[in-house]
Amino acid sequence: MALAAYQIFGEAGEWRIRHDGQSHNVYQTKEAAFEAAVAAASLALRQGYAVTVTAPSSDTATGASNAS
Repeated sequence: MALAAYQIFGEAGEWRIRHDGQSHNVYQTKEAAFEAAVAAASLALRQGYAVTVTAPSSDTATGASNAS
């Protein structure tokens, strides 16, 4: 089977997941986007796909717009 790739991108307060060239949802934190990507990747893995999830570094631990 093919590769299911999930790429997290964005900036503080507005994170997205790119999959199959599309990114529909907006997440407040990079952590929330990561959790959603892993859930989708888990389903793809069960269907037999090879899976990758990538996420950039950010200035705050969660990638939130307000670190406090």
